[in-house]
Amino acid sequence: MQSTIALERRDAEGAPGAARRAEKIADDKAMLRVAAEMARDLAAHRPGVYWADLLASVIVGYGALALTIVSQNLAVELAAGLVAALALYRAVSFIHEISHMKPGNVPGFRIGWNLLVGIPLMVPSFMYEDVHVHHHARTKYGTIEDPEYLPLALMKPWTLPMFVLVAVLAPIGLLIRYGVLTPLSLVIPPLRKAVIERYSGLVINPAYRRRMPEGRFRTEWLAMEAGASLWAITLIALLATGTIPLKAFLIFLGVVSVTTVINQIRTLVAHLWENEGEPMTVTAQYLDSVNVPPPALLPALWAPVGLRYHALHHLLPSVPYHNLGAAHRKLIATLDADSPYHKGNYTGLPGLVGRLARSTMLPR
Repeated sequence: MQSTIALERRDAEGAPGAARRAEKIADDKAMLRVAAEMARDLAAHRPGVYWADLLASVIVGYGALALTIVSQNLAVELAAGLVAALALYRAVSFIHEISHMKPGNVPGFRIGWNLLVGIPLMVPSFMYEDVHVHHHARTKYGTIEDPEYLPLALMKPWTLPMFVLVAVLAPIGLLIRYGVLTPLSLVIPPLRKAVIERYSGLVINPAYRRRMPEGRFRTEWLAMEAGASLWAITLIALLATGTIPLKAFLIFLGVVSVTTVINQIRTLVAHLWENEGEPMTVTAQYLDSVNVPPPALLPALWAPVGLRYHALHHLLPSVPYHNLGAAHRKLIATLDADSPYHKGNYTGLPGLVGRLARSTMLPR
């Protein structure tokens, strides 16, 4: 689904910093060369790490969710609900890794993740596969063809809270998408086209239209969509018949809503969002992206599964999440102090949010 509304851009002409944004940033060959060498050395996926991390996240997440539902103590409910949201958010974040995996990297992980996480939380992996790849395309990043980019820094101040608040309604939107629109679209062809183009991707660019799936991917898509649809219809039916108490249902939606809000806040600071639609070099894409490396501790919670190294990931998209920390340390130690790599590292969430908010308030 699209996770945002159409946000109004401000006229950037004459704005402070506009010349810097418009200026072409040449690729830093030394940085790209070292990064390419590290990509070869650190490209191996470790299945044991993936499975252990996913299973631990799922067990803690669903266990805490169950405790939240059955507890009669408000303090326990709130604490368990937060643990559930953070653990399930980590589990959901593996969808990003799946979108970059080649067949055989981690045998069985894609189907296992969909059964454990994607279908129960109504975000099957097809919603990111064949979508996220466009965000990494050199000619598409930051342009109208990028499904995951908006020039948020150039928009009006009210767009930022709206960008986050719309995520609160995501669980209801997913229920409607899979429990209502999916079965209806099977008998209404024009609706099917709209569902695929506009409501089948985890994107933030409202102008993005998804292409129809083809071949084997289409078959896999249909299987995942059928599973999510049956699950959503079952939830609605159980609620309607009173089999599931309303409180339990609302707690489930609330926990999922917290995960989507955390992810939306993370998305808000994943980039500087200063590009005005022109193609960018790889170095420019890196500098428009954000790393929040150690010693900061909280990013491990709000940017899990390697997402705290988002800028580095744009340099090394083939490197699995468990190797990004090692890659970052090697790049810091190897590259000169004046390398662009050092400019992509930030200290934490508050400073990044403040920077973005100040940018939206500049006169334009």
